[in-house]
Amino acid sequence: MTFKRKLLLAVLPLAISLSATAAEVKIKFAEIHPAGYPTVVAEENMGKKLKEASNGEITFQMFAGGVLGSEKEVVEQVQIGAVQMARVSLGIVGPVVPDVNVFNMPFVFRDHAHMRKIIDGEIGQEILDKITNSEFNMVALAWMDGGTRNIYTKKPVRKIEDLKGMKIRVQGNPLFIDMMNAMGGNGIAMDTGEIFSALQTGVIDGAENNPPTLLEHNHFQSAKYYTLTGHLILPEPVVISKTTWNKMTPDQQALLKKVAREAQMEERALWDAKSAASEEKLKAAGVEFITVDKKPFFDATAPVREKYGAPYADLMKRIAAVQ
Repeated sequence: MTFKRKLLLAVLPLAISLSATAAEVKIKFAEIHPAGYPTVVAEENMGKKLKEASNGEITFQMFAGGVLGSEKEVVEQVQIGAVQMARVSLGIVGPVVPDVNVFNMPFVFRDHAHMRKIIDGEIGQEILDKITNSEFNMVALAWMDGGTRNIYTKKPVRKIEDLKGMKIRVQGNPLFIDMMNAMGGNGIAMDTGEIFSALQTGVIDGAENNPPTLLEHNHFQSAKYYTLTGHLILPEPVVISKTTWNKMTPDQQALLKKVAREAQMEERALWDAKSAASEEKLKAAGVEFITVDKKPFFDATAPVREKYGAPYADLMKRIAAVQ
């Protein structure tokens, strides 16, 4: 028997065992943001890497622009495995996995750079693990940067007193409603898709989010004042249904973790470019960016941090200690 043939025979069982264990995985990824948005682009690139590195065993399809439903609906679909992957807001995860609420605390991060240092380090991994080990039925893989959230309104907010009585949309988490109420506004929970018409019809006086969202969702057409409160800097986890995760081989799981982490870093560069470009476009469209003294907003939300932050007091100290 030739050496070549011996080698072929030795390799054959390996090939058979590999193909027998390698699962074919079809991933449908749900995104509330439109095509071209930093998170969508980074996630699509992650999908391309998955397909290529797995020799097509893993296929990936992006459903951007909220076509598979609201975030709440998508979370429910991921939990039962009807949608395999999504990027979700912590506002949605908070009521189910309380520990993520530490990142939802107003002013828990000093600034954007501080937040990134936290999600890249051991605290960020701890929180991902808490989501994975909860009854949420999802595995949390990486963090996307959701930017710094500020308040945008129809009438200018130049100091905290100007916010008094204004109806401001927040994500559906009691913590965010209490945060807005503590700052003097009237927190109204509603889905992203409802904000545009609610602003137009006067159901709300404003909302709070980052510059790309203000631009991409056309909210700037009604809300021309953008007040730089920086009250929330929210990272957002990329999750996969545990049902799908458990069908994957260890190699496929390791590959997914690796490319998800690469997507975390890639989205950051895309985010910074997008945020800067969005700011320019918003200013050109007549949006006024208002710098305020953040201290009154920070002080006003202290009771919220005390109320919701009590279980994570030690974790908040660790976050504050990271330089």
